Amino acid sequence: MSTFDSHTCLLGEGPLWHPTRNTLFWFDIARKTLFSRKGATRREYPLDAHYSAAGWVDDDTLVIASETALWRFDIGSGTRTHLVDLEADNAITRSNDGRADPWGGFWIGTMGKTAEPKAGAIYRYYRGTLRQVVGDITISNAICFAPDHSHAYYTDTTTRQIMRIALDAKTGWPDGDPEVFKDLAADGLNPDGAVTDASGNIWVALWGAGQVACFAPDGTALRQIEVPAAQPTCPAFGGPDLRDLYVTSATQGLKKPGATDGMTFCFPDVSKGLPEPQVIL
Repeated sequence: MSTFDSHTCLLGEGPLWHPTRNTLFWFDIARKTLFSRKGATRREYPLDAHYSAAGWVDDDTLVIASETALWRFDIGSGTRTHLVDLEADNAITRSNDGRADPWGGFWIGTMGKTAEPKAGAIYRYYRGTLRQVVGDITISNAICFAPDHSHAYYTDTTTRQIMRIALDAKTGWPDGDPEVFKDLAADGLNPDGAVTDASGNIWVALWGAGQVACFAPDGTALRQIEVPAAQPTCPAFGGPDLRDLYVTSATQGLKKPGATDGMTFCFPDVSKGLPEPQVIL
């Protein structure tokens, strides 16, 4: 393990490895900042609202989610162009976890700014249209996709259950009702962000437990990675061969943060990851 970036985030989230730039992007939601880092070069993009998640469009462009909209983001200039409103008329909520799907869509979850019960939802943005796919979510997290395109995963962290929903093979839209993939309630664990690897295993950050847990496609627990931060928030595969696991973390809510809480970490040669899908606008 190494400290990839020593900046202390209040609420680090949304790590994205840009596969053509070989650059990691991530957010501090609470401090309204987007970060990027390649090698020793880090860049900070001050934002005007709470932004939380990103997908890549091309070498120069991201899609980023704010508390009111999805935006086209120019990496070079830092300028944004509005794409579609996201609960823009609801002052209670903001965006949270999000990830691109294998069809070129972008899934984005919302939540209450103070975790108001069932105030949030999960949406899919696909070729110009935003549609809700799951409602009544308190804290949206763990959005990721099976590498065979069969299912999407997500969680409402407050339930401590990771859910799985079947997807239509042609369109990527949900095809059926969600089912419980993994129930962590008995262990008192809080699933946060997640990502799948090339074998279909799902890697889940466990908020408050200082761990990232790995589960097989059948739900069997395979391994745990100890993170030197009490509140890891989201993993992402990256590096030259997509074998390194990057993990963001948060200090928000900690009475006495440790020296490495809130930093972003890199665990080398963990598993074979997958390149993040390209968002099609």
